[in-house]
Parts: sequence; C-alpha cells; structure tokens
Amino acid sequence: MKCPSASFAGIMRLLACLLFASSVFAAELPDPAVLTAAMKKAVSYAHTHLAREGGYASSYDEEGKVGEVEHGDSPTIISIQPPGTTTMGMAMLRAYRATGDELFLKAARDAAGALMKAQLASGGWDSDFDFAPEKVGRYHLRSQWEAGDKETGKRRNSTTLDDNKTQSALLLMLEISHEEAFKNDEALQKAKKTAFDALLAAQAPCGAWPQQFDGPADHSAAVKKASYPETWSRTFPKEKYTGYYTLNDGNLSEIAKVLTRAYELEKDGRYLAALKKLGDFLLLAQMPEPQPVWAMQYDHAMHPAWARKFEPPSVTAYESIEAMETLHDLWLLTGEEKYLTPMQPALAWFERSKLPDGTHARFYELETNKPLFFVKDSYELTYDDGNLPTHYSFKDDRQDDVEKFKERLAQPREKLLAKLAGPQTPKEWSSRAKGAADKARRALESLDEQGRWLKDGRIDGTEFTKNLNAMAYYVEAMRQAAK
Repeated sequence: MKCPSASFAGIMRLLACLLFASSVFAAELPDPAVLTAAMKKAVSYAHTHLAREGGYASSYDEEGKVGEVEHGDSPTIISIQPPGTTTMGMAMLRAYRATGDELFLKAARDAAGALMKAQLASGGWDSDFDFAPEKVGRYHLRSQWEAGDKETGKRRNSTTLDDNKTQSALLLMLEISHEEAFKNDEALQKAKKTAFDALLAAQAPCGAWPQQFDGPADHSAAVKKASYPETWSRTFPKEKYTGYYTLNDGNLSEIAKVLTRAYELEKDGRYLAALKKLGDFLLLAQMPEPQPVWAMQYDHAMHPAWARKFEPPSVTAYESIEAMETLHDLWLLTGEEKYLTPMQPALAWFERSKLPDGTHARFYELETNKPLFFVKDSYELTYDDGNLPTHYSFKDDRQDDVEKFKERLAQPREKLLAKLAGPQTPKEWSSRAKGAADKARRALESLDEQGRWLKDGRIDGTEFTKNLNAMAYYVEAMRQAAK
C-alpha cells in the first residue's frame, strides 16, 4: 500500500483524527483524580453529616437528620442490615484500597467501631441499633456481658443471620482487622474473634444454622436426611420458626461467603471445617425425588416447615439456586466431587417445573409439585394465581439464573479459579478499567454539589454503596493498569 504524501492538508487531517481519537478515549476513561476527589466529597459528607457513632442508617431525609431502617426511623439509629453501616463501611474500605487515602480508612474504621458498640452479648448483631440513651437499654450488649451483666432478661440478644445482617457485619470486621493499621487494634480483634467464635458455636451438628441464635447449638440434635412429612398443615400455625435450619434470604449462602473469606485471610482450619460441614448439610437437605431441590427452611426433623404466613412448607426455586451455587463454590474451594452430585437432578427439576410462561413459582407443593399461591388479604393457600398479595413475589423469573449456572457448571475448575483470582497483568487491569468506565462516570455525574446521592428525594445507602464501589473499582483498575 502506498503511503499518502505528507502534504499540509494530509497532516492536518491526521492531527484532526488524532484529536478526535484522543477525545473519544478521554470520554471513555474518566480521570481517576477527578473520581477520587468526588469519592472524598461523598465520604466526607456521609462521615460528617450522616454517621451516628460512625454507623449509618439505610436512608435519610434530604438534610440527613433522620435515619430510616426497615422497621422505623430515628435521628440516632443505624442499620446493620444492608444497606447501611456494613455495606457503606465496606465501600469506604474499598475506596481506601483503591486510592490509599486515609480519609476513607478512618471512615471505614469508624463504621466498624459502631458495630463494636452494637455487638450483642450473643456475639453477633440485631437488624439495627439506636444510640439514643433511652433506647440503648433495649439491647443486651457484649460490653455489658463482659462487665458482669449476665442476665439478658427482656432485652434483645438474638444474633440474626437473616438478610445478611450478622454476616455483613462480620465481613467488615474481618476485612478491617487485616489492614496493617489495625492488626494490633486489640478491641477490634477481640470483637471480631468473639463474633466468629459465636457463629461457629451456633452451627448445628447437621451443619446448618438457624435464622437466629442466642447461644451455642444443641450438640445432641440428631443429624438426618431431609424427607417429606407424613402430613402438614395448610393453615398457618403461628409457630416460632427462627430456630429452624434456614436457607431463606441468603442465610446459609452469606455465611459460606464470609467463612470462605475468613479462611482465605486467616488460614484457620475451623473455617474450612465449618464450610465443609455446611456443604454436607446442603447435601442432606436436598429433597428426595420427585423434588430433588431445597426448601426455604427445615424443622429439626428435617421436614420443610412454615415460616411466615406466606411461606409454607414447600420446595423453592430461589433457595435451590443459592444452594447449588454454594455447593459449587465449595467444590471450587475443596475440589471434592461430592458437592457436584446434586446438580443434574436439581436442574432436571427446574426444567420440568416451569410455569406456562417460562417462569417458576416461588413455592411448589410437597410431592405433588403443584405451584402454590396465596389469596390476597385472607392468605388462604391455593393453586390459583389470580388474586395474589402484592408485597411478595410468588413467581420467580429464575430461568436466566439457571442458564448462567449451567454455563458455570460446564467450565473447568482451573478456568474458574483463574477468573476468581482477578486481573494479573496491566493489560487485564486496563480491560477492567474500560469495562467499568461507564458506571464510574454515571456515579460521578449523579453526585450532587454537597456530596450526596439522592433517590426519590432521600439520601440512599444503596445508591451510596453502588456508586462509591463503582468509582473505587474503576480507580483501582486504572492504578493497577499504570504499573
């Protein structure tokens, strides 16, 4: 090919092309320094205006004066349930790791400090905590226990694993405790150890955990394979279910994640042993044919059981996918093939259990496999989906999840482990940065002048966490790509 002559017009066209390409490249890749400044603005606002003893509610009014959690609001309340203290604190820690700026580390440590003040005598955390002096007395705290106050009385002392509450608090405590600045922080290390010791002690002999606990498991409890009950009530029995072995709302899958991370960081054999025991429970909990999948929760006889009035004994699509993903994660960690044995029968059930529109029901009747629904207002159990309550999803579009899991299942272990290890070369980090640029830019553009991310007129913890993580993810990738 003949090169064009170096005419003045040709040179000008070349310069114009280069300038255009440069502007496109710049538009695709935001300036990490600009993003870091925006991150500091957001965290400074949160730390100065929103934090209560270092912790955060799930959302706030536009002025940041009153915090809201799932079941109420208060000027002095923080949320342990995500979004709130735990996930916002983790986002701040990620910002520190991406930038090295101490402002982020201090804010993250203060969030962990709020959790330390809210830690229960049972070792873990409740859904939220209110620092108002007249409300602190509602809780039986670890600090009180250690000071000699041993009788809980009517105070709240149930560690909850529901909705990733104690698990997310544990993860933040764990990650912060491994920062060089805090490896000798005795109060932090003690709080973390107490929480992990309590979690491990609460694991039942079968390998499961209840939704809530206030002490060690009953080690005389029988270990059984899941089975169908001879009969079960179609009317809500109003029985306490928080002690049942619970998969619902990520109870066990989130425990598996935090134990895996603890084992990665600390190489403590107790965490690996607990993980394997949890895997063994999931093998036990797979129901026999004709429904070789999982239930939301099991009573101590290992029968699917009622929880809330709209959660009947049944097998469920959502928890079954989570169970398979957790077992697959355990196979990746250990290489033990037994954790893959449930997969094909379970996937066959998903295929034959689709509703006519291709979705899955939330609940399937035991043994008959008929989809179960409820009647709005009366909560009568029915096979008819024509008058459903609106506060809960009684149909799940899980087919995409099933297909993604099939793809994951088909990949070699070595390939998946390499993917989990993340980028290793500047080129791979550069590719990650390019893929993250749009989300980082949107996060930057949606931050207001004060340093707030608003949603529907409220300062929102989910928006804060999502956007700060997006910017930190990008900034870290750009920094690593430049090495």
